[in-house]
Amino acid sequence: MSGSADDNSAAARIRHWLLELTRHQKRAILAATDLIALIGILWSLTSLRYSYAFWPNSWVGHVVYWSGPFITVVAFAYMGLYRFVTRYLGSQANTRIIGGVAVSVLVWSLLVFMAGQLGTPRSVILSYGVFAAIAVIAIRYVVARFLQSSGIELPKVKQGQASHPVLIYGAGERGVDLAIALRRSADRDVVGFCDNSPSMWGQYIAGYRVYRPEKLGYIIERYGIKEILLTMPAGARHERRMVLKQLETFPVTVKVLPSLAEIASGKVALAALRPLEVEDLLGRDSVPPNMELLSRDTKDKSVLVTGAGGSVGSELVRQVLRQGPRRLVLFEVSEPALYEIEMEVRGIVNALPSSARKPEIAVILGSVLDPTLVTEVLRKCAVDTIYHAAAYKHVPIVEHNAAVGLTNNVRGTEIVADAAMACGVDRMVLISTDKAVRPTNVMGASKRLAELVLQARAAQQGTTVFTMVRFGNVLGSSGSVVQRFRRQIETGGPVTVTHPEVIRYFMSIPEAAELVIQAGAMARGGEVFVLDMGEPVKIRDLAELMIHLSGLEVSSEANPEGDIEIVYTGLRAGEKLYEELLIGGMHTSATEHPRILRSDEPALAAKDLRRELDLLEVATKTRDMETIQAVLMRTVEGYQPDPVLTKAPLSSWVLPGRTLH
Repeated sequence: MSGSADDNSAAARIRHWLLELTRHQKRAILAATDLIALIGILWSLTSLRYSYAFWPNSWVGHVVYWSGPFITVVAFAYMGLYRFVTRYLGSQANTRIIGGVAVSVLVWSLLVFMAGQLGTPRSVILSYGVFAAIAVIAIRYVVARFLQSSGIELPKVKQGQASHPVLIYGAGERGVDLAIALRRSADRDVVGFCDNSPSMWGQYIAGYRVYRPEKLGYIIERYGIKEILLTMPAGARHERRMVLKQLETFPVTVKVLPSLAEIASGKVALAALRPLEVEDLLGRDSVPPNMELLSRDTKDKSVLVTGAGGSVGSELVRQVLRQGPRRLVLFEVSEPALYEIEMEVRGIVNALPSSARKPEIAVILGSVLDPTLVTEVLRKCAVDTIYHAAAYKHVPIVEHNAAVGLTNNVRGTEIVADAAMACGVDRMVLISTDKAVRPTNVMGASKRLAELVLQARAAQQGTTVFTMVRFGNVLGSSGSVVQRFRRQIETGGPVTVTHPEVIRYFMSIPEAAELVIQAGAMARGGEVFVLDMGEPVKIRDLAELMIHLSGLEVSSEANPEGDIEIVYTGLRAGEKLYEELLIGGMHTSATEHPRILRSDEPALAAKDLRRELDLLEVATKTRDMETIQAVLMRTVEGYQPDPVLTKAPLSSWVLPGRTLH
């Protein structure tokens, strides 16, 4: 067994060494290999013909005799055979090999006969052509099989069916696999590849030429390309965003290859292409998670997620489940949302191998405003870690339903925190938002008050660690701007943007959930962790980019013939032009994770906070908007309420309903 492992290791090292060579080095090695093989074939055939080891008897004979293999290699180079990438050769390369051998044999035979043969029989010349073609094709096949992790048979192209030309951006393994898969497709005809790597330019991969990005305009116009297929890895977000900005200038639709995880899971086929998602437009590369942090408060623990059916809550459930908890408690007020996440979780658990330990799943339908239920669940399930994601989050809805939003977001957090302390829970992590920083809306103020509640509990120095994680907009959540833009583009527009200068921070839900778990694991108590959201995105630019990458043009005064108009509707109630992540400005420090900062935010004394919360509770029950606003102004740093809503009539409020996710 050890010998086999050593052999595999040696093969892997050789393969890695070959792949790391420069393009010219690879071509030189391949040409030298061809030349040595062809010389051996010629000498063997001649020796067999004469029944002894043949050797020319004059220097002219040597030149004429050995020129055959050299002419063949020159013919290969002239016909572009060495520009093909050996790992991904197609039938086109075999055709060029046969053609190169035929041309070289013709030229060499003329040279031999003009020189008076000099001991080179005609039968050897003809047999050399046959065996040379076979040998070179065999060499290419063996090298390709060696360099590939697994052999891939090239499917035959379907003939006689209508298709449209497409270009694949990205000539890596994912791009090659896509090109091979699309040979089965009846509706797409791959024209070639485009790639940012100079070492790939001018080469042929799987029979398709690789073009440099500067040639995009020429290729699109020449072949009438209307669709470009993007195969760059999801993790290379910065490079992907640069490519998308470049493609924005062309009248093409951009489709994205699904992630390797989606393909491996069987959810999608290799050739399945999806429209652009917001993740594709982000300019920041993802950072691999710290697995020790991910598992510290989840592995072999009893973990409860409130708001488990929501956008962030459900992803927290998935992330926790991957870490192998002892028990996973799904706490949710919405029955349909709870049903969906329960079915998903049980499907994942049931799919685990019989040898794996399966976590216990507890499903709780109820509200965080029910202290008896919350306490009972924490005790019966012996909860170690709480991720508190249950909250009303939509700014305009909470703004018009201030009493209900404050009750759910603030009082609900207080109930969970008090129950956590009473039941000896190890850790409680609050999911907060950038809208809690100098808020202009009730939703943001309610989340800052929830932070203050946990800061006050942490100051009591009990056994439970309380911490908060603050981040911006998550992509793909309910009400996501991208989903709305896509629907509006599909229906012909207009695309609605609140203000031409509004900007937002964005993060994918899986990345946010991963960072929340890792940040919570680093908490000592009372900190506000701030996630690095990358560069902010101007919503107007996002709308324009999505329109252009759908193969359409923006209709405006400068371009009245465009396809989709962008309409500005004005900022909604309580909405800001831009969001912030820090209150204290400079009071941040680095952590074990490069994307997570620790911020020591100002806090209120427990006695002062208690007095204000009691006033707020009475005001929300009586719908006393003036008192509500007064409490928020006194307790929440930088709170600047919407002047219209401070005088909102009682009829604009509604009674408590189910939590919005």
